[in-house]
Amino acid sequence: MDVAIGLLGLLTVLLEGSSGQGVYAPPTVRIVHSGLACNIEEERYSERVYTIREGETLELTCLVTGHPRPQIRWTKTAGSASDRFQDSSVFNETLRIANIQRHQGGRYYCKAENGLGSPAIKSIRVDVYYLDDPIVTVHQSIGEAKEQFYYERTVFLRCVANSNPPVRYSWRRGQEVLLQGSDKGVEIYEPFFTQGETKILKLKNLRPQDYANYSCIASVRNVCSIPDKMVSFRLSNKTASPSIKLLVDDPIVVNPGEAVTLVCVTTGGEPAPSLTWVRSAGGLPEKTVLNGGTLTIPAIASEDAGTYSCVANNNVGNPAKKSTNIIVRALKKGRFWITPDPYHKDDNIQIGREVKISCQVEAVPSEELTFSWFKNGRPLRSSERMVITQTDPDVSPGTTNLDIIDLKFTDFGTYTCVASLKGGGISDISIDVNISSSTVPPNLTVPQEKSPLVTREGDTIELQCQVTGKPKPIILWSRADKEVAMPDGTMQMESYDGILRIVNVSREMTGTYRCQTSQYNGFNVKPREALVQLIVQYPPAVEPTFLEIRQGQGRSITMSCRVLRAYPTRVLTYEWRLGSKLLRTGQFDLQDSTEYTVSSLSRDSYGVYNCNIINEAGAGRCSFLVTGKAYAPEFYYDTYNPLWQNRPRVYSYSLQWTQMNPSAVDRILAYRLGIRQAGQQRWWEQEITVNGNIQKGELITYNLTELIKPEAYEVRLTPITRFGEGDSTIRVIKYSGEFHCGFEDGNICLFTQDDTDNFDWTKQSTATRDTKYTPNTGPNADRTGSKEGFYMYIETSRPRLEGEKARLVSPVFSVAPKNPYGATNTAYCFSFYYHMYGQHIGSLNVYLRLKGQTAIENPLWSSSGNKGQHWNQARVNINPPTSFQLIFEGIRGPGIEGDIAIDDVSIVEGECMKSDQPANNLRSGAVGTLEHIRLIPVTILMFVLSHQR
Repeated sequence: MDVAIGLLGLLTVLLEGSSGQGVYAPPTVRIVHSGLACNIEEERYSERVYTIREGETLELTCLVTGHPRPQIRWTKTAGSASDRFQDSSVFNETLRIANIQRHQGGRYYCKAENGLGSPAIKSIRVDVYYLDDPIVTVHQSIGEAKEQFYYERTVFLRCVANSNPPVRYSWRRGQEVLLQGSDKGVEIYEPFFTQGETKILKLKNLRPQDYANYSCIASVRNVCSIPDKMVSFRLSNKTASPSIKLLVDDPIVVNPGEAVTLVCVTTGGEPAPSLTWVRSAGGLPEKTVLNGGTLTIPAIASEDAGTYSCVANNNVGNPAKKSTNIIVRALKKGRFWITPDPYHKDDNIQIGREVKISCQVEAVPSEELTFSWFKNGRPLRSSERMVITQTDPDVSPGTTNLDIIDLKFTDFGTYTCVASLKGGGISDISIDVNISSSTVPPNLTVPQEKSPLVTREGDTIELQCQVTGKPKPIILWSRADKEVAMPDGTMQMESYDGILRIVNVSREMTGTYRCQTSQYNGFNVKPREALVQLIVQYPPAVEPTFLEIRQGQGRSITMSCRVLRAYPTRVLTYEWRLGSKLLRTGQFDLQDSTEYTVSSLSRDSYGVYNCNIINEAGAGRCSFLVTGKAYAPEFYYDTYNPLWQNRPRVYSYSLQWTQMNPSAVDRILAYRLGIRQAGQQRWWEQEITVNGNIQKGELITYNLTELIKPEAYEVRLTPITRFGEGDSTIRVIKYSGEFHCGFEDGNICLFTQDDTDNFDWTKQSTATRDTKYTPNTGPNADRTGSKEGFYMYIETSRPRLEGEKARLVSPVFSVAPKNPYGATNTAYCFSFYYHMYGQHIGSLNVYLRLKGQTAIENPLWSSSGNKGQHWNQARVNINPPTSFQLIFEGIRGPGIEGDIAIDDVSIVEGECMKSDQPANNLRSGAVGTLEHIRLIPVTILMFVLSHQR
């Protein structure tokens, strides 16, 4: 493909790709840590455990590969509970939790998916370490023999501390360390049921020397640098458990609005006990004022009532506890009911028969409740024909009855029961009940036009039951067709006028409702009931509500709109519109969908198509956005080392992407590339002409040059067709003067095998190695501790012979021309990890090969022999005068237990820290003082010269 000219001299461009879909790949994922970990270790079944101290910062990074770029999500599980984080970091590669707490320990999962294959999931268990301050509690047992001459007292000192990992305890008496068996009067043990959580010091038959200062030291053995913690307790002949006294009555009966003060004082205990107040149900009221052992509740209310307890604790014996009950006086919910003569089946009140009037209130305290009866305003006393009773408070608390025996015409009138509390201070409740010839039982009817009741979703509706009779009782509403809650969430709603008002009716409220009389404020007879049917109409629910269709000009499309639900379902009509233009109308018969086809798209036929499906309640709408916009390009992130330096003050970047669904719309004519420094507003833009068709999966490369170190840049890429601009994609590119290789990618960072050696290095991970591997040699995980991570190693089993060599050659690293102005040269640190474990380990050598001097290799580093079952790091300063390569040479030892491995090779700007350079493993190489290293393989530089895709 032809090459376009760079933008304002800043950019050069190259379109380079590969046919087919090989660049598309399902996701892979690996978790690495970058926070303040104490330790990373492998457990059985390849479980990775990340140990961190409470309060530190947890950082887990999810390294992903795959194209298109996988979407990442972090989740956490601990036991059976699942935590989903609320902050946006769960969608980032790096999960960061500052000031981590113990409850945030557990298993963390990173899930990556890009629509290809199955999602990739990896997990790591985070173990949060902590040690709380220990607490010492003291208990004693006292026993006396019958003869009174034998007396023994045994004291137990118990030390407890919450920790992870399990705590270890030690005891001191003064400066003396107490050990089991060191003193016959002392016994140290751990209860079997709390192993590792408590430590008990038993002082048998207390002696004078046992009165001393005791210290308990809790330790987690300095894991995560957590220091030991100590608590001391002074045991003396005055040591005693706490005792307290409440200077208040029990119970305390008060009126609402009064201030209540509770006073608690200590009457004993050594050391001096601490006092706290608690409430049996819930916490203390927010308005509570605490001052030592004094608790004050200003302006008390009914909800503040309950049992309040004062607790004294000095860690000796059991805490002392004294309680009092606060009762807030109240009268509420006054109700009445009329009971006709129970010996007759007639519900009406009749002359010559018995009638009973009952009144009920809720009273606190119930024993203070008194009732008074009046007839037409005059006091009424109990007599043979007017019997006043108060029912058993355990059966029906707060109820009084007036039985009228042999009802006479002169008994008609208004009867009043007055409820009051002894001592006053609370307003009385007065209930009037009228008994007359017009006092009749209730009846319920539903007006003919009120059932069935038809309404539309979202409206406000009133369901009505007409109540006749005198007095009119409370009406109870409930669902009659199914056991579901009413609109307010309760199973039953009360109405004083027979009307149930529902705001914002929904389709789920369709059904049958029952209204029935309550015995309250009416007759105590069999409930009357009636039914009301509610029908809620709603417009059609359709799918899709919105769909974007991208298609090129001259092609056909078909849009389909389907009805999911509607009421009423009859008389469904539809109309298709493009903008405001009516295209087609019709009516549904038996089908549940309608289609519209555009046989050949043109510029005029692009736009928003709406299909409205209509019934009596309204319309449902399917919307289709038909456009010729090209899909967004997808940046390719898996290019190995896309960044390099080409001069001391600038760097270049190999930007790569594929085009999403390139054949879905018209041919892409060009890309508009925008670039700006991060944080800036202005974009520099240039169009990149594209000749020919882009294939799906074709990798396109654009080399950005003249980027200023160390600035980061935003890059925006927009495809252009004859329709116009398509969707844009933005990414950030960052400068890094570093080369890193963990041998995770398929091309092993462009390292190659030397053709002149005897055998090759092998890429391997512990999880994928041969089950017949040689034991007692080689690593059991990569450098990070992962069994899934890769490394390079030499396999020294047969047919390899002693002295044979395997050589691994790095890509070529370019160095900038020497600065003519003589500026200070930049040094670089070359580092790698090596693993040399086994009784037959040979040698590992590293050489520097300079450009133009392929026959000369300068030794940089060397090591021989068994170094143990762990990874070691080597660091060497290099200052090559020209482009160079690094060569790792592994030499087979005298036997098969001689595998040597390397991992995490890096070259970083700046000199190595001297403390990190193991002098006994370094050799001087023929190196000179140099300017800058450009970290790009020559093979990538060759791409810049290519004019082909």
